[in-house]
Amino acid sequence: MKSNAKKAMSRRRFLSNSALGAFSFHFVPNSVFGANAPSNKLNIAGIGIGGQGNGNLRQCAKENIVALCDVDSKYAGGVFKRYPAAKVYKDYRVLFDKQKDIDAVVIATPDHTHAVITMAAMERGKHVYCQKPLTHTVYEARKITEAARKYKVQTQMGNQGHSSNEIRLLKEWLADGAIGDVRQVYAWTDRPVGGNPWSNFAVMARPKDTPPVPETLDWDLWLGPVAYRPYHPEYLPLKWRAWQDFGTGPLGDMGCHIIDPVFWGLDLGAPESIEATSTHWQKDVASETYPRASIIRFKFPARGKRPPVKLTWFDGRLLPPRPDELEPGRKLPGSGALLIGDKGVIMHGSHGAGGVRIIPETKMREYERPEQTLARVKDGHIGDWLRACKDGKPASSTFEYGGALTEMALLGVLALRMKDQKLLWDSKNLKFTNNDAANELLHIKYRDGWHL
Repeated sequence: MKSNAKKAMSRRRFLSNSALGAFSFHFVPNSVFGANAPSNKLNIAGIGIGGQGNGNLRQCAKENIVALCDVDSKYAGGVFKRYPAAKVYKDYRVLFDKQKDIDAVVIATPDHTHAVITMAAMERGKHVYCQKPLTHTVYEARKITEAARKYKVQTQMGNQGHSSNEIRLLKEWLADGAIGDVRQVYAWTDRPVGGNPWSNFAVMARPKDTPPVPETLDWDLWLGPVAYRPYHPEYLPLKWRAWQDFGTGPLGDMGCHIIDPVFWGLDLGAPESIEATSTHWQKDVASETYPRASIIRFKFPARGKRPPVKLTWFDGRLLPPRPDELEPGRKLPGSGALLIGDKGVIMHGSHGAGGVRIIPETKMREYERPEQTLARVKDGHIGDWLRACKDGKPASSTFEYGGALTEMALLGVLALRMKDQKLLWDSKNLKFTNNDAANELLHIKYRDGWHL
């Protein structure tokens, strides 16, 4: 008679079996993932934990936090203390090489290292939750999307509004024809270039002084795949979003939240053209930081019976034209969107969760809402991903979806560097058909020792 150990499927073998992918989860016996079974808990590693990653890990508290990785031991010090049983690393590559018990990874590093870490995790069969934007370059977004299909792991991008009830209401209302055909969308954020809506971060040239690197920081690892430059506190821990080598500006920061509802609700897909203009753009710093404010125009082709859509993005506290339907005295939200239909207008706040309303309110009250057609997410955005890791049913914003949304946003970010030039986009072949210089910006040359 075979021993019980030989009869039972080990949790580790099951979770790491990426070849079977999602379908294998449908055949798991209750003894493996029972409601109270120890094996029902995932072993999770957090990479980039000092900022947003801290909050993400807190939402995984019911699982096993077994590994923590951050290049700055001071910035992440409080998180290290919170999980004393977790092993601590500075280099994610060492983590993956040494610790084999990891099922899933939460990644919340600066934008420029998202792709290389995410790819390394998926190649090893790890489920991945990665903050938005999914990548730093358009090419990376495409490659990560393709890799997620290949490795069949459970993925989720950190655009948490995609798991909200409001975004589902919007999609259902649009499908119901609540405002007719939508041909014009305005989206905006109050975030200036530094990422903080209350800051007055100035566009600046690269610092010339070279202060010493703090003893608690591994500066080379923080730089990751991008070209080397001397350390300076103007880059981290909070200002990196303003610098083109590290961040993606206000659109990359907030576009995957604010444009998400309309991108999904109207099935926008890839744009056919992008054009950007900006203010406060100084010639001597144009290649270093993002402008203080910008306007970016996307054109999307018709999709089936849906007409073409023009989407205009505003940031740096610029606002779109005030719609006639908005009542006197009622303000536009600090961040949000307006969907202009031929039968009405919908307005919502940031993340699509700031109050989805037909305007004016008299029309909202008159609207007979349709029956619910979309399943709601029960346990929040990260909870939805944790559930997916266990039962194999994809989470709400997989890399298949999140990659396409990121790619669209990053095309707008790229257009800022080709100011006042209309770029024609060939999504199938991943190239601009009218601008070779813009094609050179679809990806960067990684430093030696780094690869995707």
